[in-house]
Amino acid sequence: MPDGTQTLTLETAASIHDVGAAAWNAAAGPEDPFVSFAFLSALEDSGSVAPRRGWLPHHLVAREDDGRVAGCVPLYLKSHSYGEYVFDWAWADAYERAGGRYYPKLQAAVPFTPVTGRRLLVRPDAPAGTADVLADGLVRLAANLGVSSVHVTFPTEAEWHRFQAAGFLPRIGYQFHWLNRGYGDFDGFLADLTARRRKAIRKERRAATEAGITLETLTGNALAEGHWDAFHRFYANTHDRKWGQAYLNRKFFSLLGERLGDRVVLILARSAAGEPVAGALNLRGPDALFGRYWGCLESHRFLHFEACYYRAIDFAIAHHLHRVEAGAQGPHKVQRGYRPVPTFSAHWVADPGFRAALERYLGRERPAVAEEMAGYAAEMPFRSTLAEADGSDSAVCG
Repeated sequence: MPDGTQTLTLETAASIHDVGAAAWNAAAGPEDPFVSFAFLSALEDSGSVAPRRGWLPHHLVAREDDGRVAGCVPLYLKSHSYGEYVFDWAWADAYERAGGRYYPKLQAAVPFTPVTGRRLLVRPDAPAGTADVLADGLVRLAANLGVSSVHVTFPTEAEWHRFQAAGFLPRIGYQFHWLNRGYGDFDGFLADLTARRRKAIRKERRAATEAGITLETLTGNALAEGHWDAFHRFYANTHDRKWGQAYLNRKFFSLLGERLGDRVVLILARSAAGEPVAGALNLRGPDALFGRYWGCLESHRFLHFEACYYRAIDFAIAHHLHRVEAGAQGPHKVQRGYRPVPTFSAHWVADPGFRAALERYLGRERPAVAEEMAGYAAEMPFRSTLAEADGSDSAVCG
């Protein structure tokens, strides 16, 4: 360690249970539900994350001399690039066409979850330099395992800079988030928009329930197994139609409700006959609502927008949350009041020639991403004075 008073020992854990709930949560903290022991263990215990699914838990753990966990990294040895939301399929193809072996690779991430959060989980009273030891440890572990690369997806911006100092290549993407200006209700938010967009959104909200659709918001003790049965049907049906095999199995949702029910916000839509037909699953943090999964059995005009975006805004306003993060992709969110914000990833590559090629590529990609974000920011439907005042909300790191 830099201060010379404490030695940290690095090890890997084949399951989060090998670290333990108390030790993991002491490093992860209480704020972010996705890096909590409850969420990550639900993925493992349900079998949604497992070697046969191409996700082999390989969590990196730093221990002090007395055996206490000073910090950890949610880490997986992967045989594919599914479920990551920072796409490197083209990198894998190029490397393998050149005669290399891209997989397996190491992935520091929350599986199936494009939400920015800490990846270097450090106990508040851990020895100074623990985060640096973990970052450097990822590189050493990759070298020891002989894998092609390490990928850290959706870290915080501060961590992103720390990884660059450790030799990782920086990459930037973006998502669309809704920001709360202290609105008293949904109409207060609409008042910030242009008249044309106010009218359009009101029309969409009316249309979503014209067929007799009703929506309810469920959380905590209001969630029952019947709700999870219905939501899993929605989720699996939507994945089957659009993306193929669903990442999450039915058991995961029961474990999520059992272990994190107070953080779950489920928007459930019912038909005129009272049958569940669609749903949007969110998790709540201290200052944000995170939209995670949507699914449906029936198609109803604008129901997706109502359940995923407008009801999320309603909830955030009612509970004084600062923002709604509505997940990956979706430029259509801009016209519904969601703003482009940068996301980050960091990539360590063993092969010097391949690293040099990726560095050149990323150097071209970053200004292109900045230009895309600026274009979307210019399309935001806020009244001009507000859009000008909000320039910092859409800043892009160069």
